[in-house]
Amino acid sequence: MKELDLETWNRRKQFELYKNMDYPHVNVCANVDITKFYEYIKEKEKPFFISFVYVVSKVANEIKEFKYRIRGNSVVEHETVNPSFTIMGQDDVFNFCSTKFTYNFNEFVLNGLNEIEKKKNVVELEDDEVSDNCIFMTSIPWVSFTSMSHPIDMSPVDSIPRIAWGKYFEENGSLKMPLSVQAHHAVVDGIHIGRYFERIEEILNNPKDNL
Repeated sequence: MKELDLETWNRRKQFELYKNMDYPHVNVCANVDITKFYEYIKEKEKPFFISFVYVVSKVANEIKEFKYRIRGNSVVEHETVNPSFTIMGQDDVFNFCSTKFTYNFNEFVLNGLNEIEKKKNVVELEDDEVSDNCIFMTSIPWVSFTSMSHPIDMSPVDSIPRIAWGKYFEENGSLKMPLSVQAHHAVVDGIHIGRYFERIEEILNNPKDNL
């Protein structure tokens, strides 16, 4: 982890503009084509959920703005950010589950499945206030949503990005799925979210070369 020098940071004015707003988060939703990705992971007999967690985590670690976190009046950049996602347990009650990110796809999937197995029947919703080296993510597989918003806490400032995806559907012979990206506008701009979606689509369209 390293602290940014705000005096020389080219986004200092944008940071100062958005960091004190009552609701400074921006959210973009779009449908992504998962046709080739879905076919590939089914061929490899990998679970869809944790495989997609890998994809969205990998891209977050490739774009530095998604690793920025606000600490008071400072901004730090984490070397690695790890996925923290919701899972469904007994009686339709969700739980939080986290796993370490690794670029090795098979290793990540195995570790993720092990963590899910340990956490699926134990409800622990406490957050570690100092552990902001994560990406929050969730799946809503019952709805092909067109918009999305997440609860956030602004005291202290919460600058952890939120990623969500919904129910996939067929469209003109392709398999599409809604994907939502929410981030704090003081550290992430539309261009960074755009690059995030571009990279997601690149991986989904070429899973053999990216997983």
